[in-house]
Amino acid sequence: MPQVIDKVRRIIVIDDNEAIHEDFRKILSSNAESEQLNDDEAFLFGEVEKAESHENQTYELDSAMQGQDGLELVRQAVAEGRPYGVAFVDMRMPPGWDGVKTIEHLWQVDPELQVVICTAYSDYSWKETIDRLGLSDQLLILKKPFDVAEVAQLAAALTRKREMQRQLKGRVDQLEEAARHRYAPQERR
Repeated sequence: MPQVIDKVRRIIVIDDNEAIHEDFRKILSSNAESEQLNDDEAFLFGEVEKAESHENQTYELDSAMQGQDGLELVRQAVAEGRPYGVAFVDMRMPPGWDGVKTIEHLWQVDPELQVVICTAYSDYSWKETIDRLGLSDQLLILKKPFDVAEVAQLAAALTRKREMQRQLKGRVDQLEEAARHRYAPQERR
C-alpha cells in the first residue's frame, strides 16, 4: 500500500536573531504572504494556473536561538519518528556554535536533513565550508537579506525532497523484506 504524503512539513530555524524567526513565520505560515506572491506573479506574468499553490502548503515551524538548542530539537524529532525536512541555519550565532559546527552536529543525528545556510557574511569561505561539511546536495546557501520567494521555494522544494527520500527508503525496505522472505532458505522437514 503506498504511503500517504504528509501535508505538514517540518522546518527548524536556528538563528540567534528573533527577527529572523519572525520573518520565517511570516513567509511560511501566512496565507497573506501566499496571496501576495500570487498577486506578484499575476502582475508579472498575467493570470497563471494554480497547480499546487503555496496556500495548500502547511509547515510546522520550530525555532532555536543557538545551535545546541537546535540540535536537541532535531534529536527529539528523530526520536519521535517525525524528523525535520529542512533546517535553516545562521552562520554566526555568538556566543554558541557557529553554523558549520551546528550542521556537523545536526548531520550526526540526522544525516538526511536538508540544510540551508542563511548568512549575510561568513567566517568561512565556501571551500572551507565544503572542506568541513563535504560537498552535498543537502546543503544550500541563502544570502541575507533573503527574498520571500526564495525562502518559500526552498522550503517547498527541500521538504518535498525529504518526503520523497523517506518514501523511497520505505519502499526499498519493503522490497528488501519481501526478497528476504521469498528467498529465505526453507526449513526441511
